[in-house]
Amino acid sequence: MEAARVIARINSNNNFSGNYWHLELESAAIARRAMAGQFINIKVNDNSIPLLRRPLSIHSVSSSKIRLIYEAIGQGTQGLAKRKPGEFLDVIGPLGNGFNLSKTSSKNSLNILVAGGMGVAPLVFLAERLKLSQPLVLIGAKSKNCLLCIKEFKSLGSRVELATDDGSLGFKGKVTDLLKKTLSTIDHRLSTIYACGPKAMLKAISLIAAENKIRAQLSLEEHMACGIGACLGCTVQTKLGFKRVCHDGPIFLSEELIW
Repeated sequence: MEAARVIARINSNNNFSGNYWHLELESAAIARRAMAGQFINIKVNDNSIPLLRRPLSIHSVSSSKIRLIYEAIGQGTQGLAKRKPGEFLDVIGPLGNGFNLSKTSSKNSLNILVAGGMGVAPLVFLAERLKLSQPLVLIGAKSKNCLLCIKEFKSLGSRVELATDDGSLGFKGKVTDLLKKTLSTIDHRLSTIYACGPKAMLKAISLIAAENKIRAQLSLEEHMACGIGACLGCTVQTKLGFKRVCHDGPIFLSEELIW
């Protein structure tokens, strides 16, 4: 689907927890094209510092609005956190391929969304698209203070289970361990896993999916420069050769990736 370059107005840019921010942009051109799993590329300042745009997953959309969440931890995102409502940002999007939802219509299928840390960002949009199926959402983080978007998922009718490394809330351990536990208690033959998070988590989910013969779609997090596939800076190895995360992804089938 063709991307657009737009000058988008900032409707709001709010700190909601720790270093985490919620950004809403006005852009009907992008909102009406967007699919769950896609991202936009933002020029955070009007000058050349930082030089590169910042890719952010589309968190949710309405008729003319794009919502995003980000963590202000580097030069680019810290600069983005300083931008005010009423200002404008140079944005390209939607970019990437998005999740494939063509096999989610079976009444007996279970859609399992697995998020690690900031991996919740594109999965709220996905939960909106899968709302009628009442997906199961597994969210993992280091501690309870790092768990994000719980209320958003629940407001969409999703069933939510939590995992924290320190046991401060929910299951004690990795979210991948919670996934294993969950799969051992259900008939998962028609299930599909959708996941976004750190590379180690996605690699573990690939193995779990293979062992249980479950389809899994993974949203990869890689450093991107151009965001349109020109620079080859975000390539990953697959069974069909090297592919560009920004252009051929960021969504890949677990069985096609070589870890």
